[in-house]
This record gives sequence, C-alpha cells and structure tokens, in this order.
Amino acid sequence: MAQTGRSDDGGPPGLLVDMEKMEAVAVPLRRSADGALVADWGQVPARVYVAGLVGDGRRTMTACLEAIAAWVSGGAADIDTLAWARLRFSHTTAIRAALARAVGEGRYAPATANKHLAALRGALKAAWRMGVMETDDYLRAVDLRPIAGSRLPAGRDVERSELAALLAQCQADDSPAGVRDAAVIGLAYLSGTRRAELVALHVGDVDTEPAAIRVLGKGGKQRLVPLSPTVGPLLEAWMELRGDSAGPLFCPIDRRGNLRLDHTLSGEAIRQILSRRTLATGLAAISPHDLRRTYAGDLLDAGADLPAVQQLMGHASPSTTSRYDRRGDRARRSAAERLSLDLGEPSGEGSKDDTAPEEQWNRIRR
Repeated sequence: MAQTGRSDDGGPPGLLVDMEKMEAVAVPLRRSADGALVADWGQVPARVYVAGLVGDGRRTMTACLEAIAAWVSGGAADIDTLAWARLRFSHTTAIRAALARAVGEGRYAPATANKHLAALRGALKAAWRMGVMETDDYLRAVDLRPIAGSRLPAGRDVERSELAALLAQCQADDSPAGVRDAAVIGLAYLSGTRRAELVALHVGDVDTEPAAIRVLGKGGKQRLVPLSPTVGPLLEAWMELRGDSAGPLFCPIDRRGNLRLDHTLSGEAIRQILSRRTLATGLAAISPHDLRRTYAGDLLDAGADLPAVQQLMGHASPSTTSRYDRRGDRARRSAAERLSLDLGEPSGEGSKDDTAPEEQWNRIRR
C-alpha cells in the first residue's frame, strides 16, 4: 500500500513507499538513579547519531531525520519513535526518489537533498554499530547514489558601503549591545567564519600580535585565520567592556545592559543581530552567510589564490570555494556586453541594409 508523508520544513510531500507504512514504536525506557522511568535515548539509533554532532550540524541533521521519519511512516512516527533498524533498501530508495523529484521540481537544492541522505546514512550506521541492524541489511539500505545537480550560492554579496553603514549604526548606539554588535559584524566579515564557528570562539582563541583567531570548524578541524588590523579597534572596544576573563568571546546582554559572561550567543542570535542592524539602516536583508560569501569573493578579487581562500574558509573541497569566485561572472558579463542590437528605425518597409557584412558585424559587436 502506498503511503505519503509531508515534512514540516517543506520537504517533498509525495513520498511513496510501496508497502504498509511503518508504525511508531515506543521510546525505550530505563530507570534513572532515583528509580524513575526515563527515556533511554542511547537505544535510539538516530539520537545516538546526532549526539555525536555539534552546533548547527546537530540541529540540521535532527530536522532531516524528523522529516524522514514522517515520510516513511505517513506522519505516525518521529525521530524517537521510528524503528530505524527496520528500514530496508525499499524504504531508502523511495526516500531518495522523492528527494530527486523535489530537486527536479526546483523545491529542494541538490545539497539539501543530499544532506537528508547523509542524515539517513548516519542513523542507519548507528543502528548497525549498535548491533540492532544486520550488516547485509545495512549495506543494502545505504547503497544510494548522490543526487546530482548544483545551484548558485545562496544569498548576495555585501557592498563596502553597506558594511560601513552597518558599523556606523552600531557605533551610534552607545549601549553595550552597540559595541558588541560592531565587533560581531566586523569579525564575521573579516574572518569569513560560519555562525556556529563565530559563537564558539573563546577569549583565548584570539591573538593580537599578529591578529588572528583559532577557529574550530566542521569535523572538529581547527584552523588559524589571520585578521586584518582594521578589526582591532572593534575587538579592543568590546574587550574593554567585556573584560579578559575566560569564556565565550561574545555573550548575551540582558535588557538592563548587563553582560551574561557565563552564556554564549547562539547562531540564531547572530542572525538576529544582523537583521536588527540591517533593518535600522534601511538596507536590503543581509544574512551571516552573506558576509561569509563576500569575504571569499573579496579575497579572490584581491588576488588571493583559491587554495589559500579554501583553507581560510574551512572548505573540504576547492570546488566549494570556487562557487564564490566573482571573477568569472565579470568575465562572462563583459563578454555578453560586447553584443548589441541595432534598434534604429528601419528606412522603409522591406528595406535592405546594404552595409558590408564586416561593418554589420562590427556594429553588432559594439
């Protein structure tokens, strides 16, 4: 019997599974130290998998697995109540087919679809490692080809005048938030860090001579990112206010202007900071990723080579970095602008242009 499921995040609604839908199962229980029965997440493969992830990766993959659970169960199960170890190739290939259709319809980017498949493989690998899924079943279920295709990078480039306006708006705000936000925006652009990397910075990760930060990126890989000296005054102003005690570099500020040094900002807080400051300046929306892509594009425009920018960005593949290279865009635009149409009025009905072919071609090229 074919079943369908719709995800909460706008995933493909027409996921067909040619068998009875999978039923929800009870969450495993265990006794806590005080004897109470509590959920035993260590027996849920999907939870075991996401527990090994950090930051935005954990939230993203959890959302992917929540959607997949809904698809294969017709909405009856979630990440905790789906019997992940019972998934077979017939389920996983149907999931892939639905994602491929969504990509073909332009509703999912290929990278998003493949992220769902990666989450699925992760949950099934956890089930296999926990000994609740047979090796043959696991190998067949994860034997899925990646979904082909590519999309232009999301977002937009930020103009220098826009960055200046954002910083001016922060500096006009004499509250602690104004000082912090100027440092956040300046460092986000001049380091090209991801949101999760930016909020994970601690005071000890910042070097002043020469200016640099130690960034912990995806996969637990640490990299050293040199900084432009122009970020120095912004960081110095923030550190003078914050103090040099150990802890997160950037912290929340309550409504009374008190710094909560024992807390760290969230990635969502970084987005909200940019959103508030952008709205206050009357600029078009700017996201944290827009600053990151602008950083890469500006470095390449300034003559930095691709491998160097790849390392600074923390990309695993140079092909990812090359998507932010604007030089090819300008070359293509320059080539396209060499062509033109002669929009002059015709000399008469059925008139014929007696201009020599070479001159006609030169006029079109102009």
